[in-house]
Amino acid sequence: MDAITIEQVSQTVDAVYRTESRRVFATLVRQLGDFDLAEEALHEAFAAALEQWSRDGLPANPRAWLVSTGRFKAIDAIRRRVRFDSTLVELARQLDQVTPAVEGDDEAGVEDDRLRLIFTCCHPALPPSAQIALTLREVCGLKTEEIASAFLTAPATIAQRIVRGKAKIRDARIPYQVPALLELPERLDSILTVVYLVFNEGYSASSGEALNRTDLSDEAIRLGRLLLELLPDPEVMGLLALMLIQESRRAARSTSDGDLILLEDQDRSLWNRSHIDEGRALVARALASQQFGVYTIQAAIAAVHGEAPTAAATDWVQLVALYDVLVRAQPSPVVELNRAVAVAMRDGPEAGLDRIDAILASGDLADYHLSHAARADMCRRLGRTAEAKESYRRALTLARQEPERRFLDRRLRELG
Repeated sequence: MDAITIEQVSQTVDAVYRTESRRVFATLVRQLGDFDLAEEALHEAFAAALEQWSRDGLPANPRAWLVSTGRFKAIDAIRRRVRFDSTLVELARQLDQVTPAVEGDDEAGVEDDRLRLIFTCCHPALPPSAQIALTLREVCGLKTEEIASAFLTAPATIAQRIVRGKAKIRDARIPYQVPALLELPERLDSILTVVYLVFNEGYSASSGEALNRTDLSDEAIRLGRLLLELLPDPEVMGLLALMLIQESRRAARSTSDGDLILLEDQDRSLWNRSHIDEGRALVARALASQQFGVYTIQAAIAAVHGEAPTAAATDWVQLVALYDVLVRAQPSPVVELNRAVAVAMRDGPEAGLDRIDAILASGDLADYHLSHAARADMCRRLGRTAEAKESYRRALTLARQEPERRFLDRRLRELG
């Protein structure tokens, strides 16, 4: 085979790896019952593909071929190890009894495997930090170093979380399955929380030089789409809608130098209208079900912003009403803060300032930089310059993201 053809095969294998590797991995986890064994089998299968596809051509169903090859590679590896570890005898016997993948392996079965993998990684028996790390590593395929970079954590710490999470799954014998109908609400909440945390870190990084991490927000949206395909629940629709509408503003949220641009100052012609339209349609479907929750309400709030052609045309009356619903559904100081800002836009900055001061006086959000930034903005609008400066300085000491710090510092300088 000439060099050009070999290169074509290599490119084909790379393309299949990008599109199919996590699906193959999910099925191998089910068949082999072990994360590490499945990962090893996955790489063995792709190495074999590079060699055999060059010789025999592309199989009719590359994914089924990879699953079957990976399974047999794993069985061979276990058999070799049996000579040195008698505890593997039973595992080898069990693997021999697993029904091998066939060329006609159906799409629904493969997608069920992916859903099982997501529920396993987000099992409530695991701490949230391990759920996030495992989901990004095993479901999304991100490298340990990429996860560590996104959350400003040492790679060794992320690796430890992943190892402990896998050990917990193994030792507690957490089943690799979609939970029963009665367990689904609790387990789905855990998954949606993880996906939302991943998206938030991508949409607005908690610290560091960059305003966002598009790889993380893209992965969260991909997970949301996958969940919706596999589990068309109203809150899945709501979360995907929320992420799409928020992400629609990406191009307008910062300058070419990476400086933050507030929502009211953004060039709305840069917003991704297809994301907004898709998000609004999902919100409508979720609301029509009358079984929605907090993600759908937040998505409805985002949709009101998305519908406004200008900041001045924003329907703040509707937004305050939606925040009233959200406060009842999910009472929290952060929701109260967001509602206070909406009230300020509807009734004037003094009304918003009174509510923000009440939140801060209660001790809630005293160390949250956005609460002090919001208070500073209200004082600035009211001409209370000294108080505005004080609140901007307090926000600046608490902010960890560099674009936000530059924005706060610029506001301070504008006040003299």
